[in-house]
Amino acid sequence: MKKIFSIALTLSVLTFACNKPDGFVINGKITNAEGKYLYLEELKVSSSIPVDSVELDKTGTFKFKGKIGYPNFYLLSLNKNNFVTLLVDTIEKISVFGDAANFSRDYAVQGSPGSLLVQELNNTLTKTKHKIDSIRNNINAFRTRVDYSAKRSAWEQEIVNIKQNQISYSTNFIQKHPFSMASVLALYQKFDDSNYVVQDLQSLKVAASALNSFFPKSEHVKALYANTQTLMAQVKNNKLQQFIEENGVNSPNIKLPDTNGRDVSISSLTSKVVLIQFWSALNGDSRIQNQALVELYSKYKSKGLEIYQVSVDTDKAAWLNAIEQDGLSWINVGDMKGSNLATTLYNIKFIPSNYILDKERRIVDKNLQGPALDQAIRELTK
Repeated sequence: MKKIFSIALTLSVLTFACNKPDGFVINGKITNAEGKYLYLEELKVSSSIPVDSVELDKTGTFKFKGKIGYPNFYLLSLNKNNFVTLLVDTIEKISVFGDAANFSRDYAVQGSPGSLLVQELNNTLTKTKHKIDSIRNNINAFRTRVDYSAKRSAWEQEIVNIKQNQISYSTNFIQKHPFSMASVLALYQKFDDSNYVVQDLQSLKVAASALNSFFPKSEHVKALYANTQTLMAQVKNNKLQQFIEENGVNSPNIKLPDTNGRDVSISSLTSKVVLIQFWSALNGDSRIQNQALVELYSKYKSKGLEIYQVSVDTDKAAWLNAIEQDGLSWINVGDMKGSNLATTLYNIKFIPSNYILDKERRIVDKNLQGPALDQAIRELTK
């Protein structure tokens, strides 16, 4: 009896060993892709590395295998502009289906909860960006209308509302999925090159701490955790920014080169109401704001308004071209290295951003737009 039990136990162990999952599998089908290559790439923090590839035949079927010790991001790509992002767990069997013509925009994924969350995140942000682009097109297309000024203010507010909805969605997503690597993607999503969707430090701290406890060896989690620690240290030690926020007086001085390379400081603008505007030539919202600032400057320049516009660009040609195209006749400065000291002094978290200084160089308000900005300047230049 003991011998029979021993044999049964041995067979049971052998059966378990034979059936033990051996890494992940990604398979599927891409139609209209005969002769094209499909690439599997591992997504790193700032790059991607090739893992495998296959030439698709007329059936469009493919299969990739791999081994990982924790969930990781991968790209399935037909080319650099036509790819999907997957969040692959260690032993998942994932199926992906799509068509070569619109693979990145319309695909189905099965067997991977993390990849479905990634798809949801990307689709939501894409829809948000399309809405914003549509409104920006209206702003640019209807400049000659008589009621343009009023409509532009309404459109600008609509963009603000759309962005806020996206911020709320992404923040709630992170709170719902603190232990999913998909939250890493949510935290690094951007409206554009300059502005992250989620800028809430508390959400960052919660996600970084939770993920670090589960996946301490993940390159993505390590980077997120290190970035969070750096930001927390900056907040803790940033007494000057706290002073500005709480007291709104004695604005710090900025001294940066203008378009001719001549240093211009805020302290030199005596007896002026100064609008300090932080912007980028490559940022769509900044360029739209420039249109409103041109009108504002024309209206109040003779009454003592000066605009001191700080560029966070690194491309001087793009900066100069934007100044010329937008007709910016006020003071424009920037070191073409991001003007980091200036953005730190004024605690700039997104662009465009602005501060209003009265004639005694005291900060009286910040981040006003449209009618609210016009009213504030009108009161200060009486």
